[in-house]
Amino acid sequence: MNESKTALKETYAAIEKELRVVASVIKETGRQLLKDVGITPPQFVALQWIAEEEGITIGELSARVYMPFSTTTDMIDRLEEKGLVKRVKDERDKRLVRIHLQAKGSELIRAVIRKRQDFLAEKLEGLSAEDLRAFQAGLDHLYQEIKKDL
Repeated sequence: MNESKTALKETYAAIEKELRVVASVIKETGRQLLKDVGITPPQFVALQWIAEEEGITIGELSARVYMPFSTTTDMIDRLEEKGLVKRVKDERDKRLVRIHLQAKGSELIRAVIRKRQDFLAEKLEGLSAEDLRAFQAGLDHLYQEIKKDL
């Protein structure tokens, strides 16, 4: 392998490691808030999917969170008890039950994301506006490429 390919592989490896660490630390900053309200990280991920796909079924959610249907059902039971989501029978097909985010669930998502964003803003404070725009453009490119595979 020539020197430039080796350097490129090392760059990709460094980027992967740094993205993994950054993502982990950002997630962790919101976890204390989740603990305070008695929500587990998998429950929060489920809430985010429900917010993304309003009216998602338990089967669809189960596939998104990579959990068995029965585990997802139990998780929705707990989220519903906390007033974060609500089950609603589908009007066209009564066999289907759709999950809807409640106002309390929306506020929890906003609060956790706000805490993560504040943490990120603090860490990026030293970048110039130009460097910040370039960083965001690179991340956006990566995001768009990954999104194609989803």
